Amino acid sequence: MRLDQAEKEIAALKTENSELKSRLSSNSKNSSKPPSSDGYKKKPALAKKTKGKQGGQIGHNGNTLRQSQNPDQMVECKPIQCTCGHIFSGQQMELSEKRQVIDLPEPKLIVTEYQIYKCSCPDCGLINKGITPSGINSPVQYGNNAKALAVLLNVQYKLPFKKIQQLFGDLYSCSINESSVYSATQQCYDNLDQSEQQIKSKVAQSNVVHVDETGLRAEGLLRWLHTASTELYTYLFVHNKRGRLALQSDKSMLNNFTGWLVHDCWSSYFKFTDAKHALCGAHIIRELQALIETGQSKWAKTFQTLLLHIYEMPFDQRIAQRQQIISRYKRICQFGLKAEPPPVKTPAKPGRQKKSKARNLLERLIREQDAVLAFAFNQEVPFTNNLAERDIRPVKVKQKISNCFRTFKGAEIYARIEGFVSTSRKHNRNVFAELCHTFDGYNFVTDEVAK
Repeated sequence: MRLDQAEKEIAALKTENSELKSRLSSNSKNSSKPPSSDGYKKKPALAKKTKGKQGGQIGHNGNTLRQSQNPDQMVECKPIQCTCGHIFSGQQMELSEKRQVIDLPEPKLIVTEYQIYKCSCPDCGLINKGITPSGINSPVQYGNNAKALAVLLNVQYKLPFKKIQQLFGDLYSCSINESSVYSATQQCYDNLDQSEQQIKSKVAQSNVVHVDETGLRAEGLLRWLHTASTELYTYLFVHNKRGRLALQSDKSMLNNFTGWLVHDCWSSYFKFTDAKHALCGAHIIRELQALIETGQSKWAKTFQTLLLHIYEMPFDQRIAQRQQIISRYKRICQFGLKAEPPPVKTPAKPGRQKKSKARNLLERLIREQDAVLAFAFNQEVPFTNNLAERDIRPVKVKQKISNCFRTFKGAEIYARIEGFVSTSRKHNRNVFAELCHTFDGYNFVTDEVAK
């Protein structure tokens, strides 16, 4: 009896030791940890050996400087006198070549003064005053261009208020107040309300939507930033919860979504039964890699090879070999079930016995087979969920610089403006110009609605 108890304790200790080792060896290549967490242990990327020359290859679309057809100013460099003493006239000269220098103008704030006149009507005596343009409400205030720059620096370039104040002082000799920067972001947030609703609607109407979520700290508490992204639109919102309550709230666009939902297998997404689900292949590859590195799950290497082989296979070939692919998929999973038996129930411990990571992954691959292979047999479905991860990654940079959001409202302001900026970039729009237009009361998103 005591021997059986000792063997069970040894098995439990081995399992615990294996889990602790896997935690120590986890990195961005075999888990969901970001590359920045690898630290100095991160291995340098190995350069691919190519037969061609280094640098830009033939056919590569470069982005080098090109001469402008309409320069802002021209300086004529003419020879005056030959070494023999001859003085040249203008008629003897012809243009030989052009050289252009692209530079910045001297940073300078432009002050526009609105002089308001008044007069008394000679007939009725009523005092009449001139009317300033809309938005000119104070004796001194910043214009829309200055406010758009402050918002762009704070949200997109992640500069804290103090740094923005220093930058304005260095460039324009005018240190903008922190309250002015916050007021500008608040005004931009209010003006983008209609644009955000339009972006949300466009995402909900798309056939393929990438979704993801990440934690952020606001008011000293853990909150969650959710994203729903397409190739042209980015919708972000902040919620107190990560799962069902957030995804079924009014902020979410998933309640009536019926297209393809690409995600990383977070269980709350499967609650939306009207949607068609597709799992991120990159996440599965990393989980399999972690098992491969332990050397205890031989089936993981076989499954990873199959998944990468399907990914590299032309779509027509996948369709033609659909039955063979599914059959091979199931065989590997059955082999894995034999190699990863379920945990043995311990009478001394109440509740369910904890399963190994390999067993959990294997059961998930079997249960969600259609979602794992969705990319293989549906041409519009991508292999990874990288689009959503790219759209949600900037907030991690924001937090690394500023650590947290002071208020929940501040996090909401960031999410709305960041989503609009990301959408602008996806449409190849000038972000600064669109923010300036937003302060004027319109932008390219609202223009689409008007059309």
